[in-house]
Amino acid sequence: MSQPIVETKGVEVRFALPTHFLSRETPVLHALNGVDLSIEPGESFCVVGESGCGKTTLGRAIIGLLNPTEGEIHFQGQRIDTMDEAARKPVRRDMQMVFQNPYASLNPRRNVFDTLAEPVRHLMPEMNAQQVRQRVEEVLDATGCDQSWQRRLPHEFSGGQRQRIAIARALVTNPAFIVADEPISALDVSIQAQILNLLTDLQAERGLTYLFITHDLSVVEHFGTRVAVMYLGRIMELARAEDLFATPKHPYTRLLLDAIPKLEGGSFDNPRKPGELPDPVNPPPGCPFAPRCPMAEAICRQDRPELRTLANGTQAACHFAE
Repeated sequence: MSQPIVETKGVEVRFALPTHFLSRETPVLHALNGVDLSIEPGESFCVVGESGCGKTTLGRAIIGLLNPTEGEIHFQGQRIDTMDEAARKPVRRDMQMVFQNPYASLNPRRNVFDTLAEPVRHLMPEMNAQQVRQRVEEVLDATGCDQSWQRRLPHEFSGGQRQRIAIARALVTNPAFIVADEPISALDVSIQAQILNLLTDLQAERGLTYLFITHDLSVVEHFGTRVAVMYLGRIMELARAEDLFATPKHPYTRLLLDAIPKLEGGSFDNPRKPGELPDPVNPPPGCPFAPRCPMAEAICRQDRPELRTLANGTQAACHFAE
């Protein structure tokens, strides 16, 4: 196998929460709890889970927008989480992010040209003005944007057009790795397929690697190569996409798959309601999913299962994964 383009080792992210001035202890939110994963070049590596499971925190930690509390993050064999800003600047050219909300991720006071030219000027100072303009025109063409958009402001565009501009901004430094944080969730269903097709085409043309964050498993089934299922800051299952949908090994994965609406007999099935996510400030002992798991036994509430590899290559953090 080739060297992973991105690798995390025991990554933890914790946030201190505000507290009453008479309190003796500062509450801590455990956003990520010992995340280990590796992403191979050319993959569409998907991260799925409910809101609050740590998906976005993981993406932001990898890209450098958050500093991990513990653990290591490597990019192309080089540890990057301990780099200062000056040393990390060349790495930032190769790692970019597409944010969830196209209505909030673009500066409303900057036209499209300035939005796309800024990262080139900052991260690629060796380029002159003519080269910057050529780079902007090239990524606009690559993302299906019209050249006439360059002098227009974000409020003049639809959501789908804004997301194309956001993708163009991520591409403008010619990166190798892109974190796409729910890039289609704020868009109409009719536009979602267009953006997914665009991402797929760009990956084939440019050899991109994606970390694709989503809560929509129907998207993962058609877009992902491998899938990490997260719950309360931990990876519960890590598998090839086809294996995850054919033979899910973790009870939480099965509940997520059961929650996908299915049209049977002319009406929608009502899936089992899996309950509420536990408090990440005071996570339960043992398996974090045990309070909601239909298979939980005494060992699940006492001993936390480690992520282990099964016969088919899937990894699962469950005492009864077999």
